[in-house]
Amino acid sequence: MTETTSALGDEHGVEQGALDNKKRIFAIVGASSGNLVEWFDFYVYSFCSIYFAASFFPAGNSTTQLLQTAGVFAAGFFMRPIGGWLFGYIADKHGRKNSMLLSVCMMCAGSLVIACLPTYESIGSWAPALLLIARLFQGLSVGGEYGTSATYMSEVAIKGRRGFYASFQYVTLIGGQLLALLVLVILQQILPAEELKAWGWRIPFALGAVLAVVALYLRRSLNETSDAKTRNHKDAGSLTGLWKNR
Repeated sequence: MTETTSALGDEHGVEQGALDNKKRIFAIVGASSGNLVEWFDFYVYSFCSIYFAASFFPAGNSTTQLLQTAGVFAAGFFMRPIGGWLFGYIADKHGRKNSMLLSVCMMCAGSLVIACLPTYESIGSWAPALLLIARLFQGLSVGGEYGTSATYMSEVAIKGRRGFYASFQYVTLIGGQLLALLVLVILQQILPAEELKAWGWRIPFALGAVLAVVALYLRRSLNETSDAKTRNHKDAGSLTGLWKNR
């Protein structure tokens, strides 16, 4: 990515040099909206786990069910480094925009699967297995989103403002977590605990999938910040390129 940035120059290439302030703001909104949705979907799981733990694991001790649910949550963290490497490679070889589109699609799919997933009583051991697969996809997605969105925001920034533009990556990261918490608090005020455990916990996941579609729509119109020359470079997205630009 360093080589790509240096090749683009101070104005990040012909395409980004032509951007006016309005287009730059739209680029930041498009990139950061997807980042917000990614982290909303990722942390909805942890905030809602006390309500759906009994739905996906065998009946028994509630503490054991919560620990199993936490184990699935932890699996998503293990996938984040892999997602960072995979989507970083995609961003360098196929463009930042395509990488961000793929990451938000993957997060949307994971949230939608969890929102619609049958319970353990309905499909047995397939329930926790599918829950784990969905979380692994979400872990890959959020790991890939982190670096790519920050890189994109810095590349669309005007000279001397890269730090400010890239800061929206972390702002929306925290914003996604707070939004997930806010949605749960609102649901707790509207629905009794029994209904939250029965079906209400699915609402935040479904909402996350819908928000991901909105973010996908916004990202489709983003300008690409890398060009064909840098994407086709033999070291793009490789460990060799990383070592050369260390």
